[in-house]
Amino acid sequence: MKAKSTLIALTLSLFYFSCNQEKEPEVKNYWPNAGVTYEIFVQSFYDSDGDGIGDFNGVTEKLDYVQELGANAIWFMPIMPSPTYHKYDVTDYKAVHPDYGTMEDFKRLLEEAHQRDIKIVIDMIINHTSTEHPWFQESKKSRDNPYRDYYVWAQKDTIADFLDKKVITLDSDNIRQWHDPGSGEDYYYGFFWGGMPDLNFDNPKVREEIYEIGRFWLEEVGVDGFRLDAAKHIFPDDRPLDNHEFWKEFRAKMEAIKPDVYLVGEVYDKKEIVAPYLPGLPALFNFDFHYTLLDAFNTADGMLLPKKQKEILDFYQNITPEFIDATISSNHDQPRLLNELGEDVDKYKQAIAVMLTMPGAPYLYYGEEIGMKGLKPDEHIREPFLWDVKAKDEGRATWIEPKYSIDSEVTPLALQRNDPNSIFNHYKSLINLRNTYPALALGKLSLPSSEYPKPIMAYSRVHEGQEIFAVHNLGDEEISIELPAGFEKVIFGMGDGVNLNGTLTLQKNASRVYVK
Repeated sequence: MKAKSTLIALTLSLFYFSCNQEKEPEVKNYWPNAGVTYEIFVQSFYDSDGDGIGDFNGVTEKLDYVQELGANAIWFMPIMPSPTYHKYDVTDYKAVHPDYGTMEDFKRLLEEAHQRDIKIVIDMIINHTSTEHPWFQESKKSRDNPYRDYYVWAQKDTIADFLDKKVITLDSDNIRQWHDPGSGEDYYYGFFWGGMPDLNFDNPKVREEIYEIGRFWLEEVGVDGFRLDAAKHIFPDDRPLDNHEFWKEFRAKMEAIKPDVYLVGEVYDKKEIVAPYLPGLPALFNFDFHYTLLDAFNTADGMLLPKKQKEILDFYQNITPEFIDATISSNHDQPRLLNELGEDVDKYKQAIAVMLTMPGAPYLYYGEEIGMKGLKPDEHIREPFLWDVKAKDEGRATWIEPKYSIDSEVTPLALQRNDPNSIFNHYKSLINLRNTYPALALGKLSLPSSEYPKPIMAYSRVHEGQEIFAVHNLGDEEISIELPAGFEKVIFGMGDGVNLNGTLTLQKNASRVYVK
């Protein structure tokens, strides 16, 4: 009798263990091909020493938070010395900004991140330097200075045709591309702004300087890779082939130092312009994804994004099958996503559900996971993170007076953690879901054969026998559709909906994700 009882207990125990195993699939790290990267502006993240500015030690304190969220890597906006708050104009490529701490602080951060299996990618700004960089300070001294040819210069009598020309930047500011350092005789080229003179990549010495900088950060410091700023502008727009060749050379040089180096490029253009950069920059930001996501939600045109994304992925596949599609819902240059969606939280949550169930290697901008807000100018889409209610938030940065992400508008993380329906827990659940179903991370994108009402977004993800079907109602009205055969098990749901004998009825901004 005792033996029989023991056998029953063992059987029940095995059954319980089996059920639990089914409920909790294995969480995997799919970075870099499909893992999640978390973008951090150090200045606004966490202030560990009370000086009002976020710092490396503050990030180190919050690495467990990044891990809790489910991110596999961190991309840091510029961390090198610079005269501006954003630091996209570097004065020393082999140092860190003292406001953020010391190089030893950064190396400690790296070590702590790597212990948690979190990779570190830093912004590398090589298209231009600051006018305060020692190279430029030398370059402007005279025409025969050894550093003169590190930048692009023109003499007054050769540049007359250019001086009245304007260029429209991404921020729609009218600025001159050619700038007078004060002599009135010679002019230097600066595509973005007079404080950012462009380096001359026709000069082999400049290229070697850049490769040495890359070696320093990969070998001596130990970062895992680079986000390459303004990758399209290394050479002028009328020399795209030179741009492509440079990045192939850059990749080869970096891979010789670190074979698994991660390189992601910023090429802000349509797919036909972006795709030829793939052989040199195996990961590229998909800005079309961001804008089409917004268009889909703001027009309630469900299939707009899946069709666009499949078109882009197929196009890139013809260039190289090894590409990494870095998808974004927002970043430090765009208004916060919640503002772009009219501050509609249901739309916002659904947009994130779409992004995290679509193909790609998603980038999440810090603060999006708690619903931070922000509009141009750029300083106000880079406001301090809200860790706790203001009276208790010892680590909240104060370098800027926030205008949008304030306690009356954004619920701090500490309060959201305890609310199962919060934006934070929504993000956390979706990232976990993505990291537990291989088809969501790595699966190919397939479009449905059925025609659905315009507000319905539907697509399948397939990987090694696992098939997932996602459907979202972007509209304001209830919609019913017939589910494809075999999809009964729901692994994610938001909003009101019901499935009766294969007919799925979804209310406004409701979503369902099924696995076969």
